[in-house]
Amino acid sequence: MAREDEQAEGTFDLRPSTYRQKLGKVVVPEDESYSHGLDNYLRFMPSCGVSGQSGRVSIVDTATEYNYNVKIFGQLPVEFAVGEKYISIVNSTAVDLPSRLTSVFFGVETTLPFFAVKNTYFTIGLAPVFDTGDWGIRSSALSFVQRYFFIYRLDEKMVFVSGVSITPHEKDPVMPILGFIYKPNERLTFNILPKQPEISYVLNNRLTVFGQADMTMDEYKVTRRGVKNNVLEYNEIHAGAGLRYKMNKHIQGSVSAGGVFNRSLKYRDGGGKAQIEDGMYMELRIDINV
Repeated sequence: MAREDEQAEGTFDLRPSTYRQKLGKVVVPEDESYSHGLDNYLRFMPSCGVSGQSGRVSIVDTATEYNYNVKIFGQLPVEFAVGEKYISIVNSTAVDLPSRLTSVFFGVETTLPFFAVKNTYFTIGLAPVFDTGDWGIRSSALSFVQRYFFIYRLDEKMVFVSGVSITPHEKDPVMPILGFIYKPNERLTFNILPKQPEISYVLNNRLTVFGQADMTMDEYKVTRRGVKNNVLEYNEIHAGAGLRYKMNKHIQGSVSAGGVFNRSLKYRDGGGKAQIEDGMYMELRIDINV
């Protein structure tokens, strides 16, 4: 007979009420009974050259999110979240880049049945975000990020998701949320959803191997030459693979590595652009749920 932890790892439970925010991603947690979560990652991108100019740029990207999950009136699942992101930039090019980019965010998200439509749910997520270069929480740097999407549970193996993410004042304020989660058996999962699509395979009750990708299209209000609120666009795509280890029912960690593509740091007003050459990344992630 399978052990209890093996059954939990391979569960077919894709009920929409178990969706969590987890650093802005649509994910399905392993155990919906967890009330507190702490999600952390550190991603290191070694020094790379810059197209068309001398100098190099290296980047270290870290983030932490704490989330608290409750059921209001014992029925309505609501998640509250607070977090921060810190990007360290070491730059030797002629472009006047900040030494760091920072983000502070708060969020609330809930999923509720969509009227009387069978197996269909609607998720609303709201999150004030302050993206700057100095930990500033000021109105000029505020973006009120919104997520609205439908969840349709076809059966115990397949879930479809469709909706939009809205970030006012950005160059591309409306982005689609479109994809699916497919779990054909107890070990294999296709989580093909933004912001980080992933294909994973459970090796045993502790080890999971995965491949994933991610696309970043962020904007920061930074100070350049004494002038505040210059919009700096940070774009990149990274794709790689890794191994996830479940230490116990509350803690799991992962290591991964891969390539980074189409990276750039660009001022929207034409104040300079660093088109960073393709390179590599290494990532460490730790998730704690109690």
